[in-house]
Amino acid sequence: MKFLQINPADNVIVALKDLKAGETINLDDNTIELLSDIPMGHKIALDNIDTKSNVIKYGYPIGHAVSDIAKGDWVNENNIKTNLDGLLDYEYQPHSVDLDIAYQNRTFKGYKRANGTVGVRNEIWIIPTVGCVNGTIQSLAEELRAKTQLQGVDAIVAYPHNFGCSQLGDDHENTRKILRDMVLHPNAGGVLVVGLGCENNQIGAFKEMLGDIDPARVKFMETQRVEDEYETGMELLNEIYEVVSKDVREDVPVSELKIGLKCGGSDGFSGITANPLLGVFSDFLIAQGGTTVLTEVPEMFGAETILMNRCVDRTMFDKTVFLINDFKDYFIRNNQPVYENPSPGNKAGGISTLEEKSLGCTQKCGKSLVRDVLMYGDRIKTKGLNLLSAPGNDLVAATALAASGCHIVLFTTGRGTPFGSFVPTMKISTNTPLYNRKSNWIDFNAGTIVENESIEDVNERFIDYVIAVASGEKVNNEKKNYREISIFKTGVTL
Repeated sequence: MKFLQINPADNVIVALKDLKAGETINLDDNTIELLSDIPMGHKIALDNIDTKSNVIKYGYPIGHAVSDIAKGDWVNENNIKTNLDGLLDYEYQPHSVDLDIAYQNRTFKGYKRANGTVGVRNEIWIIPTVGCVNGTIQSLAEELRAKTQLQGVDAIVAYPHNFGCSQLGDDHENTRKILRDMVLHPNAGGVLVVGLGCENNQIGAFKEMLGDIDPARVKFMETQRVEDEYETGMELLNEIYEVVSKDVREDVPVSELKIGLKCGGSDGFSGITANPLLGVFSDFLIAQGGTTVLTEVPEMFGAETILMNRCVDRTMFDKTVFLINDFKDYFIRNNQPVYENPSPGNKAGGISTLEEKSLGCTQKCGKSLVRDVLMYGDRIKTKGLNLLSAPGNDLVAATALAASGCHIVLFTTGRGTPFGSFVPTMKISTNTPLYNRKSNWIDFNAGTIVENESIEDVNERFIDYVIAVASGEKVNNEKKNYREISIFKTGVTL
C-alpha cells in the first residue's frame, strides 16, 4: 500500500512510503498524478485546494491553504498555516461513550506496599533536595551498586537536578511537589533524601509535605550536619537496602496499573499507527479498572474540544477549560506564539500545523470519558482517564507523568529518542524503518498497523508486552540506565 486516507472527509492522503513525481495513484474513481516527490508520512492533495480553503485530515480542519494547492501536490508547512488564534470560548456538548470491552481478569507481578499502593519496580532512589549535592548522591549510588551488585533490587539510582535553591513562588513549589511525588512513588522500595542544609528546600519543611512515611524505607541526610557524608550516607543506604532487598513480586490485578501516555505526534504516522494503538490500549486498561494519564497540554490545542466533550460532567469540563486556557495564558504572558508548536523534526516527519499534531496527540487516550484533571505536580486520585498539566517538552512531561503516580510511561515516536524518566519509559515506533534502524532505542513497533497486521492484533501483543514490563521485563532505557528527571521552570532564578 502506497498511501492512506484516514477519514472519508479528508482532502489529503498520507504517503506510506517515499513516492516520486509523475507516479499515479488511484483512490476510488479519483486518479492522482503526483506533481512532486512526496516523502514518507507526508500529505498529498486529493483535489485542488484553493487559497484560504481548509485542509482536512482526521475528518477535521488542520489549517488553511496560504496558496492554491493543486491536485497531486505536496501539502506541507510551506503552503498550509494554522487556523488557531488566541483564547477561545467553549461550550460543553457531552458525548456518550460505550467502550464495549470485555473484562479479562488479567494480572501482573508487582510489589504490594504497606500503604496499599503497588509498584512495578523495587528500586532504591537517592533524591537531592538541592542541586548542590548532585555529586554526592551519584557517588553514593555508584558505591551501593558496586557493593550489592543489585541483588534483591531492580535498580539503585541517583536523580540529580538543578533546583531546590534560588527559586521563588511556583518554581519553588513545583520542585518540592515533584520531589515529594518521587519519594512517595511505589516503584521506589526505599529512598534516601539528601540535602545540603542552607537551601530553600529545607529537609524539615520537606518532611512535612511527605506526610506519613515508613522510616525504615525513607531516610534523610543533611550533609552540612554530618562529619562525613559518604560514611553516613552509606550507613543509611545499607539500612534501606536490608529492608528493600527482601521485597518480592506478587500477583496483582491490572486494575492497579497507572500508565502515562506520552508524545503527541512526531511524524505523519503518529496519528495512524502508534497513537491510535495507545488509544485502543488505554480504553482496554480503563475497561479493566485501570488508569491512564494524558499530558502535553500544548499538544491538545486545536483538538481540545474532543476532550472537553468527553468529560464525565460539567465540573470536569470546567477543569479542562482551565487546563487549556491556563497554558495558553502561560504563552501569552511570556510574549510567545500560542500555536507554533511543531518542531523542525515534526515538520520533516510530515506534521505541518499544531491542529494536525494535536489531532494525533488526542488519539492516545482512545474514547474513554475524562474522569479527572490534574495540575502540575498533582498525584492521581481517580481511576480512569486523567488529563495532566505539563508542557510538550519530552523530559519535563515524562517526569510529570511519573510524578503523578504512573508506573510506566508509553512514549510514541516517529523520530526516535533514547531518554527515560524515573519509571520505565517504553518507546513505541510509529513506523517500521525507525524500529529496524534504532532497535537499541525502540521497544515496540506499531508500524505493522499499516503493513500486514490489524490494530486489534497489534494491541493484543502490546497488552501482553506491557504486562510483561510491569512484571519486571526491562525496557531499553532501563537496560542502558538512561534515567533522568526534569522539573518545569516558569519564573526567575535568584
